Amino acid sequence: MLLLQLQCLGYVPDHLCELAKLGSHKLHQSWTDDLPLCQMCGVGTAPNCVYGPDGKGTQSHPNEDGHLRFRGDDGCFLYGVFNGYDGSRVANFASQCLTAELLLGQLNSGHTDNDVRRILTQAFDVVEKSYFETIDDALAEKANLSNYLLPHNENVPFHQLSPQSQKVMERLKELEQEVSGGATVAVALILNNKLYIANVGTNRVLLCKSSSDGQNQVLQIGRPHSTDNEDELQRLAALGLDSARIRQAGQIAGQSSTRRLGDYRVKFNYNEIDLLSAAKSKPVVAEPEIHGGQSLEGVTGFLLLMSEGLINALESAHGPEQANQEIVAMVAAELAQQTSLEAVAQSVVDRVKRLHHDVFVSGRQRATYCSRHEDMTLLIRTLNYPLADAALTPTQGGRVCPVSVPYLNSQSTSKTSVTLSLVMPSQSTLTNGTNTASTLEEGTPTPGSQSPTATLQSTNTQTQSSSSSSGDGSLFRQRGSQAAQPDETGRVPPYVDFSQFYRLWGSDHGDGQSMQGGLGPQ
Repeated sequence: MLLLQLQCLGYVPDHLCELAKLGSHKLHQSWTDDLPLCQMCGVGTAPNCVYGPDGKGTQSHPNEDGHLRFRGDDGCFLYGVFNGYDGSRVANFASQCLTAELLLGQLNSGHTDNDVRRILTQAFDVVEKSYFETIDDALAEKANLSNYLLPHNENVPFHQLSPQSQKVMERLKELEQEVSGGATVAVALILNNKLYIANVGTNRVLLCKSSSDGQNQVLQIGRPHSTDNEDELQRLAALGLDSARIRQAGQIAGQSSTRRLGDYRVKFNYNEIDLLSAAKSKPVVAEPEIHGGQSLEGVTGFLLLMSEGLINALESAHGPEQANQEIVAMVAAELAQQTSLEAVAQSVVDRVKRLHHDVFVSGRQRATYCSRHEDMTLLIRTLNYPLADAALTPTQGGRVCPVSVPYLNSQSTSKTSVTLSLVMPSQSTLTNGTNTASTLEEGTPTPGSQSPTATLQSTNTQTQSSSSSSGDGSLFRQRGSQAAQPDETGRVPPYVDFSQFYRLWGSDHGDGQSMQGGLGPQ
């Protein structure tokens, strides 16, 4: 089937619009179904949700996210997360078109970093142009019908229109649904064992690297193209726009992104949008910001591609200060327990979804931010990072990482940390590390007499929210490097000391018998 479809394409990029027309109508089978999937990758997803007063959630629209994870020739791997809005047409289009633009012989091991960056930029340009070619006819019909209907019927209620005008109005609504919508995209390309990131919009990419001395480093690659990005505001100001007004508005035509694929309204009709009307040229663009190539030689860790919906859900629940640290801690915890990357990714997404819901039903301070969340997608690509060995138990040298880490955001400090006690084999790949968005800072190595720990610290100058129940991380008991031995009853001492949790719970709920009563294990 692949050869037949490629023959129809004729390897001509301009013909990809025909491919996108098929994909946009949500065929259950795509030409990309025949491409080999990368087996070192897992994807987790969750649909959008709106909570009712009773805490029950309902999906408000079909899932608009998309992703790709393909293995090409010549040691080439392609990954992407697509955050669609106002429909999935653009996300579906981009996932297929980008694949065709990058995995049909355009890339090879002889290409330099500059060559790869150029090919990535050209691929996004082709996607943008080809998409608008697919809706040219619909846009032309929409313009003609609008001219027919306006201006005589501009303010006339629908029921007062003539039958012919009503048909025209209904057709205009259909056309608007067909041509509206856009997508933000984060793409990761691995070629010659080098990593390249191409980003358009507000998705997020994190690279977690574990060094040979046991330091775990987390790097956010690039910043989101949003209305609070200083570089983007300067770019828009250079076009004659009021950057302060854009920052205050927080959105452009209903979206926070300043770069996006598709969305004809901000590409062709931006002079009709008050916030953009003063622009000298097209203000919202589809040009990707490209990082790399970064050598992955000898790197142990994992790469995370996250849709905006996933990040926003976590930040809504716990605040933005420690979002990167939290998501990395969740992934590391699941990697230590799961034997499937698909299960790892889905477990992390499910956990974020639960956290978001629990904050809403709690009725506490951040509950007002958690009344709904958008579609969520997480793509994990491991880099020489081992999964848990299902045959090993904690007392046999298996890796254990606590999953339920309490996060309290009621207090603010200038420096925060989350300390996790881990049971890991000697060749452990996650120990100490730090994250400062774009700056890496080394943590303190763990003494040999103690078990490895994972310390995620933020040293940003902005006010941070504490993400542990106590600043010294005393929630987790220090354990020796040897496996715990059962006592006379056959029980192993607990890895985590919950006494402080029980004390805080009792205090918070006015339970005078929080420690002496029935709370906690007996």
